[in-house]
Parts: sequence; C-alpha cells; structure tokens
Amino acid sequence: MSSEGAHSLDQLDIQHHLDAQHSLSFFGYEVPLPHLHLGDLDLSITNHVVMMMLAAGICAAIFIPMARRWSEVPRGLQAFFEPVILFVRDAIVMPHLGHHLGPAFLPFFLTAFFFVFFMNALGLVPFGASATGNIFVTGALAVITLVTIVATGMRQQGPLAFWKNLVPPGLPLALWPLMFLIEIVGLLAKPFALMVRLWANMTGGHIVLGVVLGFIFLFKNLPVAGISVLAAVALSILELFVAVLQAYIFTFLSALFIGAATHAEH
Repeated sequence: MSSEGAHSLDQLDIQHHLDAQHSLSFFGYEVPLPHLHLGDLDLSITNHVVMMMLAAGICAAIFIPMARRWSEVPRGLQAFFEPVILFVRDAIVMPHLGHHLGPAFLPFFLTAFFFVFFMNALGLVPFGASATGNIFVTGALAVITLVTIVATGMRQQGPLAFWKNLVPPGLPLALWPLMFLIEIVGLLAKPFALMVRLWANMTGGHIVLGVVLGFIFLFKNLPVAGISVLAAVALSILELFVAVLQAYIFTFLSALFIGAATHAEH
C-alpha cells in the first residue's frame, strides 16, 4: 500500500476518535491529561471524564442560579428551559410515580435528563467528545438507575416484600426458586438495556458521521467533498435530535422502571 493510501486509512480510523483518550485535541495540538493511579486502580483523567465534568458544570451553572431566581413570570433562561422542565415533570415523572412520589423524584430525573443531553451534545461540538459513547459511562448511569429501582422498591414495599413480590403469587413452591432467578435476570436486564441503548445510539451516530467526513480524505475529490460536507451538516442536525431523544428515552425508561418497582404487582 502506498504511503498516500495509508495516510487516508489513518484519517478514517474512526475507532480512535471514539475511544477514551488521555489528551484533548485543539487545532492539531494535543493537550495531555493527568495519569492517576491508586495502586493497581487506574484513575487517569480522559477526554470523556473531562466531558462529564463539563456537562455537570453546565448543569450547575444554568440550573442553580435559575432555581434561586425562579419567577412565576419566566424570562431569560427560565423561559427557555421551563417548557422542557414541565414536559419532564408532566409527561415522564408524574405519570409513572404519581403525585405522591413524583415531586420527590423530579430533581433526580431532571438531573438525569439534562446531564445525559449535555453529554450527548458535547460530542457535536468541535474538538469535543461524547462521553455517552463510552459504555462504562452509560453503565455507571445504568447502575445508578438499578440502585434507585431497588432502593425505591424496598422503601415502598418493605425490604423483604420487595424481593418476595418479584415472584407472582400462587406459584407452586417447586417453581419458586427458578422463577425468582428469572425475575432477578429480568431486573438486571432493565439497566442493561438502558446502558446498551444509549451507548449504541450515540456511538452509531458518530461512526456514520465520521465515515461520511472520511470520504473527503479517501477520495480527495471536490464534488465528493461537497456532498460529504452537506451530508455531515444534515447528519449533525439529526444527531442533535438524537441527543435530545436519547436523553428522553433514558429518563422515560428509568421513570418507568422505578415507578413499577413501587407496586407489588410489577
């Protein structure tokens, strides 16, 4: 293979751009990030960690001052975000958790929605990266949901009743252990689905966008470059919609699973 062809393939190394990196890239410059170790435990800062910190910082910078200056007549940022907040409350939280538990859980779900959205959106910013394209990040979010499911179910039903009610009543005693094991697998499958769904959708979108832009380096043809740029713009708009949609789906399913855990029949 010629050196020119090898260079084109290097430009199309999509996986390199999806993996966590120990540096941040700005206009061709690499800014190294700290390598931290606690014994054998690697606590190094990666670009995905930076994006998570940035998403958390954006949430704090927007919503803490907004909450302190909340007004019955919305203006500024409150006027922009209030319809989204009301949508999360009225379309996601209240239908699944009711007016008894909904207000207490509303901050949790609002945080989940906006945190996931900003992590998704940062992957569309030049020199940014989507932390939700890292399965360990989505896995950590799913574990938080699992802990909340179990903790809420045990609090509402009682510690022993929650585990007992996993198995439908009236089942023959001989089938109880097998059914209990199946229900445990089903309980674990819920956060697993959250983890894989969010990771796969965000990763898939970035792969397609990277491949489309990679055609510029592969073909080195002006008409192809023009088509690639137009397609990339259209895909970026679609990716912004997907960023919102995946934040909604993650929050919706989390509310659905947590709400179901409060009822013995589920």
